[in-house]
Amino acid sequence: MRTEYDTEPVPGLPEPLPAGERMLWQGRPDWKSLARRGLHVNKLAAYFGVLLVWRGVVQVHDGAAPLDAVLSTLGFLPWAACALGLVLLFAWGSARSTMYTVTDKRIVMRFGIALPMALNIPFRLVGSAGLKVHADGSGDIPLALTEGNRIAWLLLWPHTRPWRVSRPEPMLRAIPEASRVAGILADALTSATAGVPAANNTAATHPAPLPTVARRRKAQRVGALGSAST
Repeated sequence: MRTEYDTEPVPGLPEPLPAGERMLWQGRPDWKSLARRGLHVNKLAAYFGVLLVWRGVVQVHDGAAPLDAVLSTLGFLPWAACALGLVLLFAWGSARSTMYTVTDKRIVMRFGIALPMALNIPFRLVGSAGLKVHADGSGDIPLALTEGNRIAWLLLWPHTRPWRVSRPEPMLRAIPEASRVAGILADALTSATAGVPAANNTAATHPAPLPTVARRRKAQRVGALGSAST
């Protein structure tokens, strides 16, 4: 079976890299982390649980026998499970159809299940990059674009920073080993600004340390990784 990505000359890229440009890292979101933190499936499950319990309590309060109330409530359980299943299926499909690429000159985001698209972000358009690491090591890297550059929020979702609707920020979302990837990106941005070659993807397995990257288990936001003006 062929997919819309079978014609890509390089996985995750709409065309081969130009001469002199090197790939530093490539990866995709972890679908479980995307479901939990990007699509909030845990909160949705808790919401359905509260609704089901509330329905049972109301029926008992209205005079229904406890067993009848339980059976009536359980009748809605398959609908809740179906809704949660659709969210999980979307998270899996979104992660599978997404590929993030970092080169020594730009960031490329390929995503989209029904309508695939590739977003090309040269380093000169990146004002700053942030990092949020979760307890399992996965995390998010939002990209604040320079003034005057804007991408529609609906086109980016769910690969966008939450609550940034007026000035959307593309985000590498739910990526494994987020701290290591942030180090690779920080080194590439710094190298692009300084005009020196960035480390290749094999040397970048031990990137320069980021003093602001927290090592505690609690998920947290940290400061900018770097910026580029070239």
